[in-house]
This record gives sequence, C-alpha cells and structure tokens, in this order.
Amino acid sequence: MESDNLTGGLLATRHLIELGHRRIGFMAGRPDLESSRLREAGYRQALCEAGIEVDPSLVRMSDYRRDAAHQPAIELLSRPDRPTAVFAGNDLSAIGTMEAAQEMGLDVPGDVSVIGFDDIPEAARTTPALSTVRQPIQQMGSAAVELLIALMDGRIPETTHVRLPTSLVIRGTTAPPR
Repeated sequence: MESDNLTGGLLATRHLIELGHRRIGFMAGRPDLESSRLREAGYRQALCEAGIEVDPSLVRMSDYRRDAAHQPAIELLSRPDRPTAVFAGNDLSAIGTMEAAQEMGLDVPGDVSVIGFDDIPEAARTTPALSTVRQPIQQMGSAAVELLIALMDGRIPETTHVRLPTSLVIRGTTAPPR
C-alpha cells in the first residue's frame, strides 16, 4: 500500500516549471525509503522532460525532518546562484525550508517558491499556506484494512500491491519567479 510517489514528484516539479522556474532545488528525504527515491525520480524526470539539466549541487538531504532541513536549506539558499524554487520531499522539510528562507530575509514565494509533499494538517496553517502534493492518507488507511481482510480471507494473492493517486494542492508558497 502506497501513494504514487513518482507521479507526485512529477506533479510538484512540473508545477514549478509551469510557473517559469528553471533553477529548482530538491530537499531529499531518507535515502533508505523507496518513497524518497521515487519522489526524487519524479523531480529528475520532470526536469529532463522540460529540457532542464539536473544540477546535483541543487539537491540536499533533509531526512524528512523539519529541523534536519534547516542547515541544508541555508546552504542551498545562500548560493550566489540560488534556486528560485525548492521542492521538498515532504511537508516537514518544506516548512523547515520556509523557516530558513524567512530567517535569511527571503520572501516566500517572492524570492523563492516552496512546495512539499504529504499535505499534513500543518501545511494549510503555515504563513503563507504551503503548496504541496496530497497523499490520500485516510483512503490509504481504509484500503490497507480492506486489503488485509481480503488477504486473510484468501480472496487476493499475497503479492497484491495497491498504489493510490496523489494530487497537487496549490496554496500560497508557489508563484512565478521575479
């Protein structure tokens, strides 16, 4: 049971590209998680589709934690050629990136757009509200229970895999670059 992490990464990055961003940073999650790898793959694929070369110096590790995103975000946003947008692998990393940007005196989204992934409740309460990719968490929970019952009853094979769609939620942290 999982959400479509690859498509979510594509949605987030394509949204930034459609706004006109060409220097897009990525705050990666934990490298041991398949979801992290798929979100980064979506980021890379969207850049390639748009003819934008992937710049490895714009990729940082944030470990999916708000506090762990602070220093990598400062490094990324302190560059003389800083990105005009950042896609964070989850909302906590995106919020940490926003905090670092604001601490540096950068306006979100005026100086740097930020988009996250998950659509946790805090995402709608940030200032400005965080643009993000929504995972259908409640639907995933109910589908997992249904899947477990069907497995226990022998109605489906043990190898059954369910991938639920993600969707883009545009709020106040993304805008065209200045």
